[in-house]
Amino acid sequence: MAADFVLNVKPREEHGKGASRRARRAGRVPAVMYGHGIDPVHMTVDGHDIMMAMKVPNALLEIKNDEDGFKSLAVAREVQRHPVRREIVHVDLIKVKKGEKIEVDVPITIEGESAPETIVALEATTIRVLADATDLPEELVVSVEGREAGDHIYAGDVKLAGGIELVDDEELMVVNVSQEMSAEELEAELESDAQPDEPEEAGDDAEEAGDEAEEESED
Repeated sequence: MAADFVLNVKPREEHGKGASRRARRAGRVPAVMYGHGIDPVHMTVDGHDIMMAMKVPNALLEIKNDEDGFKSLAVAREVQRHPVRREIVHVDLIKVKKGEKIEVDVPITIEGESAPETIVALEATTIRVLADATDLPEELVVSVEGREAGDHIYAGDVKLAGGIELVDDEELMVVNVSQEMSAEELEAELESDAQPDEPEEAGDDAEEAGDEAEEESED
């Protein structure tokens, strides 16, 4: 199966906070690839390319370096972001091969309309499955069409394509359908709510915390 994205990488010969900051200023993101008994491969990837790739859940990536002929398939195992600016600051990749299975978290998407005067709550945004590393699902669709108040949908109820196995507990609640509040009930609940606490100042403290988190992401 063809990769979802091709990422041209460069070897990362310098390490440490200073080298990582220089890479980011140049528009590149530090990354490291593990798996299949290989020594960790340190690299940098174009910031825009990795941002676009990470918009697709469980994207299959072709990692290549035209200068030395390096090429491998991989999926993102962990993506670290700056907590304030939300930029990607580091990516951990896992090397994969066709035919092997790996565990991944797959986003849940709801479709359909539940019964009138009901509310649908997504209790689990993802469920963990075991699937072919080169054919990972981007989403799992759960239908709530006609569901009545009091209905629950569990992980074991979610339809999985052939070859995909559920890893999470079958009793994990994914969707809860409840009765919609009447106007009187909603008004009474709003009146009973306490006054919210004063929000804490984010400002420079949040930015500083973000920079510290960025530094801690170094491998």
